[in-house]
Amino acid sequence: MKVIQWATGAMGRTCLQAVLDSPRHELVGLFVYGARKAGMDAGEIARRDPVGVTATRDIEEILALEADVVIHAARLDPPAERHDEDIMRLLRSGKNVISINGGTYPAHWPDERRARLQAAAEAGGASFMGAGLNPGFAAEKLAVLATGVCRHVDSVSLSETVDCRPVKSPEYVFDVIGFGAPVDRIDPNAPDWAPARTMNALFEDVVACVADRLGWDAVDFRTDHSLTPAREPLDIAAGRIEPGGAARIDWRWIARADGQYRVNLHIAWTMEPPEPDAPEPGLWSIRVEGEPCVSITFGVETPAGWKERVSAEMLGVAGAVLNAIPHAVAAPPGVIETPRFAPWSANGANE
Repeated sequence: MKVIQWATGAMGRTCLQAVLDSPRHELVGLFVYGARKAGMDAGEIARRDPVGVTATRDIEEILALEADVVIHAARLDPPAERHDEDIMRLLRSGKNVISINGGTYPAHWPDERRARLQAAAEAGGASFMGAGLNPGFAAEKLAVLATGVCRHVDSVSLSETVDCRPVKSPEYVFDVIGFGAPVDRIDPNAPDWAPARTMNALFEDVVACVADRLGWDAVDFRTDHSLTPAREPLDIAAGRIEPGGAARIDWRWIARADGQYRVNLHIAWTMEPPEPDAPEPGLWSIRVEGEPCVSITFGVETPAGWKERVSAEMLGVAGAVLNAIPHAVAAPPGVIETPRFAPWSANGANE
């Protein structure tokens, strides 16, 4: 299938590498935001041999290309609809679009936003969907799947711990994520705090998806985010966190129905070294309370002898995106949900 890669940040470059390494996909276009990368061969940007595809900042050049799908990996920034105009232009040009930044459950979006993207998709005969690990896989697929052995379910919880110390971008670490924010002056549950706006837009959809797929109606949603200050100066890859600045961010989204919580999603991002008995960062834990109760702990690992500067989590996102491409291409025009299952297939036909 013919693929356009949109943006080449850390995650976008990993998706680009996955496309170039795949015998089932052909890179036909590459969009970049920065002037430094414009004009470079896509292979050079991906740390691969030259492939004859030149990176461009000109959206018109991208729109003129013939392609089956665009992997949209733009930088994560509020508001959630910031990139919608670009996505709608891609859809109207007849290109299916897969986003790695949410979009896994558009049924939870405001009606107006969904209608605008739906109209663009129908105009171009294309589809839009989201794919990834979380959002995209851990809750919407694996947690829902875990309830398949239960005769009754009371609640579903998913917890994720992310060691953010290797992240190098100061703008991403401090502005987008919120590390270093003065804990005594920031309310992380305030809807106008930029990092909360970004994360809420991503993960409220995830909680809503799980609740809907398990049949809980009349659900209300709330957050219970918290910040933990650094006790001493922390020198990290992106810079420095002073004492009193947020060194750990606990994001929590809760869905309630019938007077009790039904779905609880907890994501802990930390810049502090883990405690000796703490779970290994990067693991997801799923807990289903019901008959029977179900517990799943899972993670992803790089292959033995892996030498690329790409984490296992990044590989997992790229894999989820590639495996979703046949679904996006085969779907009727419109804004669609992430597929319930999108396994790897030796022949690329995973529908």
